Amino acid sequence: MGEIFKTEEGRAAVHARYRELLAYWPTANEQLRLPTSAGETFVIACGPEGAPPLVLLHGAQANALTWMGDVTAWSEHFRVYAVDVIGDVGLSAPSRPQLDTDGYALWLDDVLAGLGVERAAFVGLSLGGFIALDYAIRRPNKVAALALLCPAGIGRQKNLLGKAFPLLFLGPWGQRRLREMVFGPAPKNPSPALAAFGGFFAMIHANTMPRRVGIPVASDAALAALAMPVIAVVGGKDVLIDSRETKRRLERHAPGAEVHFLPDAYHLLPSQTGRVLEFLRRAAGAAL
Repeated sequence: MGEIFKTEEGRAAVHARYRELLAYWPTANEQLRLPTSAGETFVIACGPEGAPPLVLLHGAQANALTWMGDVTAWSEHFRVYAVDVIGDVGLSAPSRPQLDTDGYALWLDDVLAGLGVERAAFVGLSLGGFIALDYAIRRPNKVAALALLCPAGIGRQKNLLGKAFPLLFLGPWGQRRLREMVFGPAPKNPSPALAAFGGFFAMIHANTMPRRVGIPVASDAALAALAMPVIAVVGGKDVLIDSRETKRRLERHAPGAEVHFLPDAYHLLPSQTGRVLEFLRRAAGAAL
């Protein structure tokens, strides 16, 4: 717990607010708790049973609420499983396997087994993109398609700490400025719902400790071996990941990958629901 939340009170407050916001999940859903070798894992399942399975993996300091704006469209065509990644601020176990081992792959093996899924498409965001990519490399027969949004593990990590460190001492203004560096300027007139979720993620960042680990970078050979359909969307103003390097490496070593470089986008990529859905439907159709 100490590596994730600053205090036990902060953990309790974040989890209580998370449970409240889950009531606003936009589609009919089941909330599952799966036993795994890394501890209990919380999953939100929605969409028609029997539809092609789609697993969603959020980024660091986040949880399944990341996908609230996407699941209505995606669950019309897929059985969607929004997973709270272990070792983060959702309702899954606090276990954090080493990133340079098969720990997350073994965990996902257990998740898929618990869901009764042999093979699925994956969407991964940021750290979730690294976990999804790592699984596709280690378990290619289990990944039907791979959609990566600002993924870690392909382009180099940037050193944000030097710029961000002074902001940590400037209270709410500094925290807001740091969020804008990462996610872009906040909307000037957000809807009540958007404001509520923005407030929740600000609450998360105020009560948690960021991961301070280097994320392994996939080798050229591993990228070249990706045989499933792959799409990657990256932002040119991403301060966490070198998106230009992500683009270059995928184009050079995974020529079958579909790469979209958005020069004015930050680490948060708006309006990608339709692009990802179109890719997933094409990939699902090709697999039938």
